[in-house]
Amino acid sequence: MNKIFYTKPSITELEIHYATDAATNGWGDNCYGYINRFEDLFKKHLGVKHAIATSSCTGALHMGLAAIGIKLGDEVILADTNWIASAAPITYLSAKPVFVDILPDTWCIDPVKIEAAITPKTKAIIAVHLYGNLCEMDKIMAIGKKYNLAVIEDAAEAIGSVYKGRKAGSIGDFGVFSFHGTKTVTTGEGGMFITNDSALYEKVFTLSNHGRARGQTKQFWPDMVGFKYKISNIQAAIGCAQMERIEQLISRKRQIFQLYVEGLKPVTDKILMNPELTGTVNGFWMPTIVARSGVTFDRQKLLDVFKSELIDGRVFFWPLSSLGLKQFSVVKNSTPVAYALYDKAVNLPSYHEISSDDIRRVCQIIISYINSNP
Repeated sequence: MNKIFYTKPSITELEIHYATDAATNGWGDNCYGYINRFEDLFKKHLGVKHAIATSSCTGALHMGLAAIGIKLGDEVILADTNWIASAAPITYLSAKPVFVDILPDTWCIDPVKIEAAITPKTKAIIAVHLYGNLCEMDKIMAIGKKYNLAVIEDAAEAIGSVYKGRKAGSIGDFGVFSFHGTKTVTTGEGGMFITNDSALYEKVFTLSNHGRARGQTKQFWPDMVGFKYKISNIQAAIGCAQMERIEQLISRKRQIFQLYVEGLKPVTDKILMNPELTGTVNGFWMPTIVARSGVTFDRQKLLDVFKSELIDGRVFFWPLSSLGLKQFSVVKNSTPVAYALYDKAVNLPSYHEISSDDIRRVCQIIISYINSNP
C-alpha cells in the first residue's frame, strides 16, 4: 500500500535545468537574472504593474505593512480563521491584530464583522483567500474606501483563483503570495509582493534592499533601515519554470478537486466542500471537507484512520484567538462561526501527481467514516 502525501511539489526537468543553470552561471553580473525574470512572469500572469520576489510571503506582508505606515498603536482587522503568518507581521510593527468572524460558506472574513470592528485606531484590513476560496472583495474594497483603510490581499493560498475577472491578489492596495513547498507554484521557500501603486512599490523596493533606494550612487549607503527578505537566484530559477507551467499546475488542482467532488457524492448531504460562488473561479489549492450541522464528526478520529491507511491529512486552521498568545486579542465570543467550524473540517491530499485511484481510496475511507458516524 503506497503512502498518499497531503502535498508535495511538482518538479520536472525544466525546474532542474533552470536551477542548475542558476547554480552554474547565476553569479556576479547574472545574480539577479532569474529573479527579474520571475518577477516579470508573475506580473504578466496577474496583470499588475509591479512585483518584488521575496524569501517568504510573511516577509512580503511585513514590508508592505511597514510601507503603508503601520506602527505602534494601530489596529489591523483580519479573520480569526487563518494561519499565524497572516497575523504575525502586524505584531512585528507593534500594531494589534483584531480578529473577526468568518462566513460559513467561504470560510473567509465576514465584511459585516469588519465594519463592526472598525475603531479610530484601525488602519488596514487583511483579506485572506483561505484555501483558494475568495473573500467578498467588492464589499471589502467599499469598506476600505468608506473608512480610508488600506486593503491587503493575502493570496498565499489563492494562485489560480479569480474574483469577477480579476486574479486574487491584484485587487487590493497590495497583495502577497507564497511559494512554500506546499503551494501550487513553489520555489521551496519564497514569496511575492505585488501592487499597482508605483509609490508604494518604490517604498517596498527600498525596504527590501536594506533601505537602499533605487538610484542611490553611494556604494553600501542605506537611505533608511530596511529588511533582508530577498529570494535567491536559484529559487527564482525554479519559480520561472513553475510560471512557465502555471496554467497546467492550476488546471491540475481544479481537476483534483472535481475528482473529490465526484468521489464524495455518496455523502454530499453530510459534508460541504470549497465553494465556487457565482463570478469566481477557485484555484482549489487545498480541497477541504466540512461536516454539515448535525453530523457526528471527530476530525482527530478521521485523521487517525488516515494515518493507519498511510494517508496524510491536515487539520483546518485553529482560530487564532484560541492560541492563547498575548499578542493576539479579540472580543470574547465574537467569532462563533470560526469556533464551530475548525474541528469539523479536514484538508485532503492534493499534490500534482496524485492518482485517480489514490483519490478514490481517500474518498472511500471518508465515506466509510461518515456513514459509520451518522
